[in-house]
Amino acid sequence: MYATPASAAPSRRTILRTAFTAAVLAGTTAALAPVLRARRPRQTLTPAPLTEETYRGRHIAVDLAGVRIDGRPLHVMRRADGSYLSGVNHFQSFDTPLELARAAVDELGTNQLALAAPHHG
Repeated sequence: MYATPASAAPSRRTILRTAFTAAVLAGTTAALAPVLRARRPRQTLTPAPLTEETYRGRHIAVDLAGVRIDGRPLHVMRRADGSYLSGVNHFQSFDTPLELARAAVDELGTNQLALAAPHHG
């Protein structure tokens, strides 16, 4: 009584179910794409060229280990937009670590950076 012939065209219900499934898969893919892209390892940026200079009588060294002024480390933080800021002047961002170090020298004047304090643990 409910048997259908083998050559019958797909029913409306089958077509709608297939279309709905395709739409759900497309929406899920579009929603998850940014999350999956973010999980991929990011291309690392090439480090800034290693620099040493004397600025206002202070020795500035920028290398892979960080930024030092007169041999004392300057705490440098990288912002999400690629700019840099430090503990000496944490209200302003700078494009390069060298610009940051120069601004720190300007801010410090004749004072020296404190030696790195041990971390509390």
